[in-house]
Amino acid sequence: MTLLSVVMPVHKVQGYLRQCLDSVLDQSFTDFEIVAVDDASPDHSGAILDEYAARDPRVKVVRPPANVGVGEARNLGLDHATGEFVWFVDADDWLTPGSLRAVAERLAGTGADVLVVGWDRSYWTGEVTPGTAAKLLAEAPESFRLDEWPRIVDVLHVCWNKIVRRELLLRMGYRFESGWYEDLGFTYGVFAAADKISTLARDCVKYRQRRSGAATRTVGDKHFEIFGHWDRTYEIVAEHTPHADALRPHLFRRMVWHHLTVLRHGERVPPKSRKRFFTSMTEQYRRHVPPGGYPVPGGAQGVRHRLVGRGAYRTFQAFNTFVKTAKWGKRQLRGGKRLAKRGALNARALLLRGYYRWQLTRPIDQNLALYSAYWFRGVTCNPGAIYARAKELAPGVRGVWVVNRARAAAMPKGVPYVVAGTPAYFRALARARYLINNVNWPNDAVKRPGTTHVMTHHGTPLKKMGLHQADHPAGATDKGFEAQMRRADRWDFSVTSNAHTTIAWDGAYPCRYETLEVGYPRNDRLALAGPEEGAAVRERLGIAPGETVVLYAPTHREWLPPGTPLMDVEDFAAKLGPGHVLLVRAHYFHVPPGGGGEFPRAGNVIDVSAYPVVEDLYLAADSLVTDYSSLMFDYGVLDRPIVIFAPDWDAYRALRGVYFDLTAEPPGIVATTYADLVDAYTSGAYAGDTAAKARAHFRSRFCYLDDGGAAERVVRRVMLGLTEGDRA
Repeated sequence: MTLLSVVMPVHKVQGYLRQCLDSVLDQSFTDFEIVAVDDASPDHSGAILDEYAARDPRVKVVRPPANVGVGEARNLGLDHATGEFVWFVDADDWLTPGSLRAVAERLAGTGADVLVVGWDRSYWTGEVTPGTAAKLLAEAPESFRLDEWPRIVDVLHVCWNKIVRRELLLRMGYRFESGWYEDLGFTYGVFAAADKISTLARDCVKYRQRRSGAATRTVGDKHFEIFGHWDRTYEIVAEHTPHADALRPHLFRRMVWHHLTVLRHGERVPPKSRKRFFTSMTEQYRRHVPPGGYPVPGGAQGVRHRLVGRGAYRTFQAFNTFVKTAKWGKRQLRGGKRLAKRGALNARALLLRGYYRWQLTRPIDQNLALYSAYWFRGVTCNPGAIYARAKELAPGVRGVWVVNRARAAAMPKGVPYVVAGTPAYFRALARARYLINNVNWPNDAVKRPGTTHVMTHHGTPLKKMGLHQADHPAGATDKGFEAQMRRADRWDFSVTSNAHTTIAWDGAYPCRYETLEVGYPRNDRLALAGPEEGAAVRERLGIAPGETVVLYAPTHREWLPPGTPLMDVEDFAAKLGPGHVLLVRAHYFHVPPGGGGEFPRAGNVIDVSAYPVVEDLYLAADSLVTDYSSLMFDYGVLDRPIVIFAPDWDAYRALRGVYFDLTAEPPGIVATTYADLVDAYTSGAYAGDTAAKARAHFRSRFCYLDDGGAAERVVRRVMLGLTEGDRA
């Protein structure tokens, strides 16, 4: 018999599911199975489960015919489990390395029916704090019954910190109930029924504190379900232990603590329902208070317990206000004179800020769309494609671009624009109905009600982004994750190029936006272009007909000084031989603003770093050499050879963090040394059958939505308010 069944309900966790599954499957201990219940998840979670099940027989996927909720999903997983023990793991958390082996050894050493393990709280900001029961777990006897050591009731009442003998659950006939707070009956039920309980004072679970999407951060009246679950918990405990009366004081104290925690949490009970919730607390208090009393805690918490028992809601409110005010006063004293330390803003900045604030009070221009790309560099990328399509499909919407002063002279004729930092810019920023950008707007930009912010992004991600960078600080140039999330909170729509990107952004930017998984608008041109477009670009660059063009475009490395050469381009061009032209394009971080129409050529090397439209270069090139740049995903639309030059892959993966192993799933040949790169071209392998097979797999995963209609799909949804199937 398998020792352990990991039962995992799965619903809308696409941004976290891979990490959870990997944390189990990568353990050194292997005597386990994963029973994953795809609870009719509307995102890509089900596809991820199928992917893992196809490559690892330890993963079993169970699917109910419709969404049943987390409680019933656990029941279904339990019905399909075959292990001696069951561990209900939430799919947005993950296990620490070595935890399965430690659990197995502790179970074998104690003969426990229930094992309670430690955990860490992992916050979206990157902060990690020890679980609240670390000290308690360390102090517990090696094994005990609930009546022998009732302090165990103070451990967090969730199912994911407990490993339970399956036979015990079957003997109890235990079934999770529906709704929120379903863990209560499970926790105290198995404690009451177990002959032996043991603890493992080791951090086995990383308990993710989600920024959004968790029940604990959802405001609503569903939190009233706590009262029914506590009533049921008392019944379950009484059913499974003869010591229920002796345990009542400990259980009661925990119940009141739980009620207070829910009520005082600012993101749970709605303000209009707080008095009614408090009344229900008092009713349940009086219904279950032990005849002989219970150990009332000291301090402010003890005062709250007594006020609940008395039903004194107004006094309860006043007391909490007093405590908050006292804490606020202490913080102010510690804070000092922060504003004075910042220094005064210069007069012009103050005037512009005041002007912007005034413009925010004026009516929104319902027909104005403000566009920007790459920190005000001009008309390009996804915003550029949306702008062009919107002129055709939504001609009543006037498009205006934001450009920095150095780029203004290079703006195409006839394209309206404002210069960043001017009054015209602040007026447009304050009053535009639509704000469309491939990067975030500045921190001080205000998201007005009634406006629509569209984040188009500017690449399919290989490297970790957003909150995922927290584990790879060498690659995080902006470590202010809270500020990053505040900027992302302004998004109404997030445009993604494929399922991979949708899943990545879901975890990297856990905010409340609608995902438009429609392909990348900037790739529409690549999908629809004919050979004449590439020929025109070649002529513009002075490339003779018949010459073979190779585009070399490396990505940025945060840990290297700007300008650090990554390859001897002159030598590589020479190795390519006569009849070849090498186009070299530096990352835009290393290109000075202003652009230009000159593209210097030395022999058969042309520097196209300042070329304004990268899609032109794709169309001109017969093949691409890159390393870890998102260019590979766009160039893949053309179905032309790609070579990955990855001499520092291990360093890049460790320092920058990646979403998948590029060397295992490349878009073509992978060269890890310069000699390999040269050989890929001189031997012709770069365009051979092996390369073509890898490219086909890559395109099927990342380029399948790039059919030429992405920009139209964005315009139809955002500006015309149409959904799939609607007619314009």
